[in-house]
Amino acid sequence: MAIVDVRILVEGASDVEVVSKALQGLALGSEYNITISAIIPTTNVEIAKSAAAGADLLIIATDADRVGRELAERLFNELGEMVGHIERMKLPLGHDLEHVDVELVRKELKNTLVRAGLKSLQVLPEYMELRKQLLDIKGRYDELANEYEAIYKEHEDLQKKYNELYSEYKRLASENEGLKELLEKRTRPVKIEDAWKNLFPADPVPDEKILSLAVEKLGLNGKIIVGQGYIFAEEDALIEELLKTVYLSLAVKEELESEKPKVEPRASPSEPKPVEPENENIVENPEVKPEELERLLKGMGDE
Repeated sequence: MAIVDVRILVEGASDVEVVSKALQGLALGSEYNITISAIIPTTNVEIAKSAAAGADLLIIATDADRVGRELAERLFNELGEMVGHIERMKLPLGHDLEHVDVELVRKELKNTLVRAGLKSLQVLPEYMELRKQLLDIKGRYDELANEYEAIYKEHEDLQKKYNELYSEYKRLASENEGLKELLEKRTRPVKIEDAWKNLFPADPVPDEKILSLAVEKLGLNGKIIVGQGYIFAEEDALIEELLKTVYLSLAVKEELESEKPKVEPRASPSEPKPVEPENENIVENPEVKPEELERLLKGMGDE
C-alpha cells in the first residue's frame, strides 16, 4: 500500500513546535499509513504553493480567529488544484508550548485526518466510477493507438504509391506536352494551288508532276507527300522550302532558255534535199501544143 504524503501549513514558527509536539503521540505510519513530510510556516501564498505542490493531503492549521479563517480560506482557494485533498485544522488560541494543551492539538489533528479519510470514502464510489471510465478510456486509447499505427503504416504505403504515381504523372505530362507541341507543329494536307499562291501569288502554279519529281530528287519521300492536288508534310516549313526550291528551279530554267540563241531547223539527213528547178527551164503558164509534144518525144527518141 502506498504511503500517504501529508503536509501541514501553519502561520508561524511557534505553531511548528506545537504541531510537532502533538505528532509525537501519534503512530500515523503504523495506524494510518501516513507520513508527515513537511510542516511549513508561512502566510505567503506563493511559498505555500511551492511547498504544498504534489501532496496527497494538505492540512491548513491556522488559529480559530478571524485572521486565521481568512488565511485558511485564501490558501484553500489558491492550493485546491495543486494537491489531492485539503483539510482545515483549527489551532486553539494562545497556543505557545507553556500554555497549550498538546493533547487537545493532538486530538484535533487526529480528527482532521479522520475527516479527510471519511471524505475520501464519500468520494470513493465516484472515484471508482472515474477509475472505471479511465480504464475504459485507456482500453479505447490502446485500441485507437493500434488502429492509428495500422493507419499510419497504410498512410506511409499510400504516400509512397502516391509519390510513384505523381512521378509517373509528371513524366506522362511532360510527354503529353511534347506530343502536343509536335501535333501543333504538324500540318494538315493543303491544296497545292493554295500553298503556291500563298508564296507566289503572281506566278502560275506548277504541274503536280514537277512537285513530285522535286520530292524524289531532293530525297524527301516519306516526309512530303504530293497527290490529288494536295501536298502534306510533317511541318509547314518543309512545304514552304519545297515550293521555294521548285520556284527557284523554274525561274533559273526560264532565264537560261531566254538567253539561248535561236538556230534555224536543219533538214534531216534521211530526207532528200529538194531540187529547185533552174530558172531558164521554168516556163510560167506553158501552153504545150500536141504537135510540139510529139516532136519533142521524137527528138528524145533519136538521141
